[in-house]
Amino acid sequence: MLPFAEYPLRPAEFAATLGPTVVVVPHPDDEALGCGGLLALLRQAGQPVHVVLVSDGSMSHPQSVLFSAEARRAVREGELRHALALLGVHTEPLPLRLPDGRVPSSPGQPGFAEAAARLRALLLAARPATVLLPWRRDPHPDHRASYQLAQAALAGLPGAPRPLEYVVWAWQRAAPADLPQPADQVAGFRLAIDAVLPHKLRAIAAHRSQVAPGVFTDDAAGFLLADEMLAKFAQPTEVFFEAAP
Repeated sequence: MLPFAEYPLRPAEFAATLGPTVVVVPHPDDEALGCGGLLALLRQAGQPVHVVLVSDGSMSHPQSVLFSAEARRAVREGELRHALALLGVHTEPLPLRLPDGRVPSSPGQPGFAEAAARLRALLLAARPATVLLPWRRDPHPDHRASYQLAQAALAGLPGAPRPLEYVVWAWQRAAPADLPQPADQVAGFRLAIDAVLPHKLRAIAAHRSQVAPGVFTDDAAGFLLADEMLAKFAQPTEVFFEAAP
């Protein structure tokens, strides 16, 4: 049983206290699923939001013949822009276009250092007060790698922004060891998003290639978000982790 329902609830007004925000997104749709409500609340409060898209998103339907890998990437990036607009975010995402399913997780791997440098440059330019990251042990390798990439970009950054970690796959796949441990020194909380839940649901639906009936329909084994998974994100709260007091 996940402990998320036991976490303290913070009101929607909490979002305004986060200031300008950068969100690190492993794949198109993670922004809507994991923190779409918070993004909508940030924009309603007039806070700037910038988005970094880590992977190229091309591997959800790798057997598609009608859509090449480049075409799949273009579709998914277009869906991301549409979803962000529905949440009130109109800044152009920064696409790092690392390989979907193989995002590098350490400096010795190809593409890691360059991607960390590009993310760091955006952070220096945007000067966010808060950075939204995937939960460090979210049960998807690209999510964990994206967290490591963000940590490398944040290391030694002047005026280090406040990190908040959001969950996506932990809702469905988390093992006990994937959840916060005492050594993590983090605390969980829930954010009330009921006022903007319709915006979040529309943003999720904007990722048409990932929800039935889909877009890449010539790959029968391709990925689609299951109804059970989608139900986790139709709740009036979102879960975040932050450094424990």
